Amino acid sequence: MKSIIRVLMCGWMAVVLVAHAAVAQKIDEDRMRRDIGVAENVLSTLIKQQFGNQRMFFQLDIKGNYQAGYGVTFSLPADYTTPIAFTLGTGNTGNVFIYEGDEEPATIDIRGSEDEEGESRAVVNGKPYKLKEKNRMKSRTDMDSIRDSYNLKVIEAAKEFLLDYSDLISQLGLQERIVITNQGNQPRMWVNQYFNAPKRTHLSVEALKSDIAQYKTGKLNRAQALAKIKVVNTESVDAVEPDLELLSSIFSRLYRSDLSKTYFTEENIYYERLKDYGVIYYMQVYSSNERDYKRFDMPTLNLEDVDQQTRNKKVVELYPAFERELKDNVLEYGKTLKSLKDDEVFIFQVRVTRCAGCGIPSSLEVSVKGSVLKDLNAGKITKDVALGKLALKKGENQ
Repeated sequence: MKSIIRVLMCGWMAVVLVAHAAVAQKIDEDRMRRDIGVAENVLSTLIKQQFGNQRMFFQLDIKGNYQAGYGVTFSLPADYTTPIAFTLGTGNTGNVFIYEGDEEPATIDIRGSEDEEGESRAVVNGKPYKLKEKNRMKSRTDMDSIRDSYNLKVIEAAKEFLLDYSDLISQLGLQERIVITNQGNQPRMWVNQYFNAPKRTHLSVEALKSDIAQYKTGKLNRAQALAKIKVVNTESVDAVEPDLELLSSIFSRLYRSDLSKTYFTEENIYYERLKDYGVIYYMQVYSSNERDYKRFDMPTLNLEDVDQQTRNKKVVELYPAFERELKDNVLEYGKTLKSLKDDEVFIFQVRVTRCAGCGIPSSLEVSVKGSVLKDLNAGKITKDVALGKLALKKGENQ
């Protein structure tokens, strides 16, 4: 009888603890938005302070996003480096500011037009300029050097933020993380067509909330806490590897509207190989084609001429299947990667079909280590085990 009572008591306690944990993890969304907004401003200020008296000729627009179970990601503008700041205007017109130390920056208007010789033109400080005359821009070496210096300053500011100010985000769980990264979800392809720009960089500075908590309570000194921060600072490489090209073609075909049963793509899948880090693939997916004002065709469902409400309802219904299928495909076809090292990562980033007010993520990122793909391919682990080793990161809900 005592044994039965003991079992019942243990079971009751377990229920209480689970219920308590569920309450503890409940997030006050308004408070989270406020905390992230304040943290965005603090991080931006810390980065700008790294430049001392140098003038900043760009807005440092930092966006923070919370994902339950993962943590908060602060995104710097993709490929945002000191030598070039892009503030695109309407149409094909925009401005490029070239930073020259203590001098006034050169302001370039990109007109998107061609002269009578078929050469792209721009206006530099009010004077006509041919975009192919790269000798009048900063040299590639100079731009690489400035970019590297800028990234190092961002890393120092990010470390200071993580150790001294990240606890401003008060609701994070101990196993959640804080990440500062310049990794956007769009590749920067067009820049190098016109400017002798540096290679794309991947910058990520990350800490666990549990490590920050230990530092704050004195269980870790500053040096120990700094050693816990994970820093990635690498750049894209130009080498073409056949297995990476093959995987790009596989996904490009797999998600065409005649094969996909959920969302589809209309473009080829672009990828970037990052030195000593891994490979990132980028995909934009759609759910429908607009045939008329608020009337849609949904080719993967064989639906034609549906209204906005029906279209949005179907988009929401398709999302769970799309996410599940994407994770399966990352494992199934990721096994074909031969050039990926064990400690490198395979990342697949997706910009999800637009659906205002639908509550689905605006983006989705699935990542897995090369060692997991190799173990799965060799039969050392099951697919279920491999699925458990995938990392999933979602953008803000639409």
